[in-house]
Amino acid sequence: MADVFMNTYHRLPVSFVRGEGAWLFDAGGKKYLDFSSGIAVNCLGHAYPPLVKAIADQAARLNHVCNYYQSDVARAFAEKLVAACAPVGMRRVFLANSGAEANEGAVKIARKYSLVKHGANRHRIVSLRGSFHGRTITALSATGQDVFHKDFGPFTEGFSYVPAGDMEALDRALDGDTVAGFLVEAVQGEGGVRALEPEYIERAARLCAERDILLLFDEIQCGLGRTGTFLACEAYKLKPDLVTLAKGLAGGIPVGAVLAGEKAADILQTGDHGSTFGGNVVAAAAGLVVLETVNRKPFLEEIVRKGEKLQSTVRGWKHPKVQEVRGRGLIIAVDIEEEAWPLLERAVTMAGAATPGLLMLSAGKNTLRILPPYIISDAELEQGLELLRGLLN
Repeated sequence: MADVFMNTYHRLPVSFVRGEGAWLFDAGGKKYLDFSSGIAVNCLGHAYPPLVKAIADQAARLNHVCNYYQSDVARAFAEKLVAACAPVGMRRVFLANSGAEANEGAVKIARKYSLVKHGANRHRIVSLRGSFHGRTITALSATGQDVFHKDFGPFTEGFSYVPAGDMEALDRALDGDTVAGFLVEAVQGEGGVRALEPEYIERAARLCAERDILLLFDEIQCGLGRTGTFLACEAYKLKPDLVTLAKGLAGGIPVGAVLAGEKAADILQTGDHGSTFGGNVVAAAAGLVVLETVNRKPFLEEIVRKGEKLQSTVRGWKHPKVQEVRGRGLIIAVDIEEEAWPLLERAVTMAGAATPGLLMLSAGKNTLRILPPYIISDAELEQGLELLRGLLN
């Protein structure tokens, strides 16, 4: 039978029918331990009871309201999200559907800010080599990886890239006469789970402030508690001008957000931007559960502890195939001496229904990316790590 889907994904040979906590189950009843969280989306695992209830209750009342009108649940979600991001200076939010859409919104804000404050021809956005900001043409234009660019040009004009950590290249690139914004991930997820050095980010923030260039943090994968602070940029003790969020923001329901600080909060005016499904009430109800669950100090401390346990365990193996382990919180990379993708395939095709499968991600040719749900137990972490060691053996 011909496949009705376009050939956009290298799908692994498993189809899931239900999930529970950190586990997914296929039609035959075999279970798989989820070390991927749907690429950081299912941050509270699968079928998390408060999330299920909030979604069901909201859908039974109302599932969509056009943005011509107001919604109490969308307002409550927006207020709680802005409050959660207030420690880094955020004041207002625009709700969207996805990370790419959030990043495009941030680019529009940066360009309009620069146009209003400094005039035309100051519209360039600088990002980093190894970055990933989305798959739409403009988000792809901001992505600093050639592998994603092949076959899709010409791209949106006005984007350039610098190597992460190169202070001189950054100084040259952040030209106050031509640049509107600097777009950066605190931890590059698709780029191999690489955290930026504090000195580099501090230098970038200083240059942006001096030259009135907006500092944009893409926290789509590394935000929302994933690194052990609610926003990854909190670890750098600075206040960006814009922050973008998506993925885990509603625990599995599509949503994205652009948050703006003092400089950028009032830039967009009526008619400047929009999103048909942005601020959807079902997503907002789910998002409230995520914010109420994740943004608590004890919960975030547990993410840090679990991440440290995972990293120290893998390092403690001193396995000949493990070259490096790195990460923050529950976003972790394991560099291995073989190609990652065949190992991901073996992890879901282990023989026998009695042997659980293991779901992981790659981030480059030889890098395993591990993003467990926050609610994973210590016993489940240990079981997943034993499965991984067996695969490496």
